[in-house]
Amino acid sequence: MKLVFLGPPGVGKGTIADMLKEKVNLMKLSTGDLFRENIKQNTGLGKKANEYIKEGKLVPDDVTIDIVKDRIQRKDNYLLDGFPRTVPQAEALETFAKIDYVVNFKANDKEIIKRLSGRRTCPSCKSNFNIQTLPPKSEGKCDNCNSKLIQREDDKPEAIKKRLIVYKQQTEPLIEYYKKKKILVEVNAEQIPEKVFQDTLKALKL
Repeated sequence: MKLVFLGPPGVGKGTIADMLKEKVNLMKLSTGDLFRENIKQNTGLGKKANEYIKEGKLVPDDVTIDIVKDRIQRKDNYLLDGFPRTVPQAEALETFAKIDYVVNFKANDKEIIKRLSGRRTCPSCKSNFNIQTLPPKSEGKCDNCNSKLIQREDDKPEAIKKRLIVYKQQTEPLIEYYKKKKILVEVNAEQIPEKVFQDTLKALKL
């Protein structure tokens, strides 16, 4: 089975992807992981991607597409998280892969902002917490190393709003694109993860 997960930042795609790969033998592929893998292995594509990442720029479509293409041509069962992000990327994906289902995880902006703005990170051991859903035992302190937790700049409400605007401009057109292909299924992601996971299994007929 070949899947694509769509949804705004903070909707919980990664959590459901991890749960799904445990249940069915799927390899989860995120563009971030693929970039890191190629950079670590010092591949030609990794060097290209790293040039943009170091400057804080988006990796261009042609490099991203080549990295994904190189990886998935060796696999029969996989789940793409974070790719495609745009219609041109989706059109390119069609030239080398036949996707079975695209799952669109839906949540309103207010819920997304609430979730993401609650995230806290430990600068020392990189542990993650959420003041709403996974609070630390001692307020503001890491459970594992007792360091003071921080809120990342991109998890502050104003930054989240900007990320959602970019998502709506670049990625939402994919929803209509895949609806026309008749392979889009939609899941309400405003529920607890276990319920979202069960609804995902039902949508995928698993």
